[in-house]
Amino acid sequence: MTTREEFLGRVRAEVRRTPGLFPAAPAPRPARPAEAADLIRREMAERWPQALERFRQEFERVGGVFHRVARMSDAPGVIATIARERGVRSVVSWAPPALGLDLAPALGTELQIVAAPPGGGEAARLAHREAAAAAGLGVTGADWAIAETGTLVMLSGGGRPRSTSLLPETHVAVFTRAALVESLAQIGVMLEALHVEPARSMTGAVINFVTGPSRTADIELTLTRGVHGPKEVHAVFVDETAAP
Repeated sequence: MTTREEFLGRVRAEVRRTPGLFPAAPAPRPARPAEAADLIRREMAERWPQALERFRQEFERVGGVFHRVARMSDAPGVIATIARERGVRSVVSWAPPALGLDLAPALGTELQIVAAPPGGGEAARLAHREAAAAAGLGVTGADWAIAETGTLVMLSGGGRPRSTSLLPETHVAVFTRAALVESLAQIGVMLEALHVEPARSMTGAVINFVTGPSRTADIELTLTRGVHGPKEVHAVFVDETAAP
């Protein structure tokens, strides 16, 4: 029988074989988060094309599917195609004000659209969760899209429940250049700015970082998709500047 000391000794030996790739250190907190966040936005107004291309590359590297359309009104067509190819009949979405798009007029004759209620309330939240569990596709916006990792970041809150992106087998996130940032360090600044400004603070309890489809590996390293989240994640980038 292996003793605890022997087991830990083997772990230490293996760790020593692979030295750290870089020293770890906490990122400095900005003294004026709102000003730092505004500076990032001004920089991204010029650098967003490069950030978008990096996001596309990294997003596809982790198994995401990238789409690009000219106008927000073109997004429902992409969503309809995704749903049709997967035999989906029921779609859940964030509330239209949170999404920046009302799917019902464009897709209501082809698909059953269940939008989250714009306000809170326990009964409404549970009802939307049940609808999301039964739906084949969930449509959300994205508060940020991180170029260096291909990650979508979503704040939960009124009209934007996390169940919309987590429970359906396919997740589609719609976003514009206003959501693009280059790095995790920049996201840290943006979140600091949210927390110090009550008028702009997040209203929900959860911040979701989504990097590709859900992946789970057992002890034999057999990879399975969709156990703890969607099997597919699609990102729809809209060229027009109005943010969802």
